[in-house]
Amino acid sequence: MKYTDEFWDGFFNQAKQALVEVQAKVPAVSIIQEEQRNPFAVLVSTLLSLRTKDDVTLEASKRILSIAPTPQAMLQLDAGTIEETIFPVGFYHTKAANLQKISKILISQYNGEVPSSAEKMMKLPGVGIKTANLVLNLGFGIDAICVDCHVHQISNRLGWIETKTPEQSEKELQKVMPRRYWIALNELLVTYGQNICTSVSPHCSKCPFASWCPKIGVGKTR
Repeated sequence: MKYTDEFWDGFFNQAKQALVEVQAKVPAVSIIQEEQRNPFAVLVSTLLSLRTKDDVTLEASKRILSIAPTPQAMLQLDAGTIEETIFPVGFYHTKAANLQKISKILISQYNGEVPSSAEKMMKLPGVGIKTANLVLNLGFGIDAICVDCHVHQISNRLGWIETKTPEQSEKELQKVMPRRYWIALNELLVTYGQNICTSVSPHCSKCPFASWCPKIGVGKTR
């Protein structure tokens, strides 16, 4: 199937409307970006979000950024204070250590700024391609497709692509999706995956695409 600009425009508009109807909240990292508007805040929040529920991520991000909004301020805190502040995010011991290490590297190598390069960001402790691309998106407004579990699963479920890993999904989505939607894709599908197209028993009755979605890999629906 060839996906036209008209198809993508329609998909994004209908998906957004469906999320309005279920009163869905945007992901925690997007909220932090709107409130803080700087790449370091986005990086911190994205790191905390890994293997952590969204409401926990949001509150932990607000707490740590209120006392450490910059790498310099983060380094003024000891590991125990950071751990206590970000608890109960998943792997908080490791994340606290990584926040200290990252802050030190940013100060020593990048004048205290987050580099606007995925390659450079991925050299930071705990930063993979998903985190790097999301920081490029929200922190710098740079076009990149951030593929997490929701983006990977829903893109395959809808039949846009046929891939086994998020890394493969990123490359295949670049081939079929207009560049103007690359940044918006993650927030949209993460929110959609949390509220409608859930991993288990998706709410197909609430989805405007149910009539044509091939529901690849889907068993029970609601």
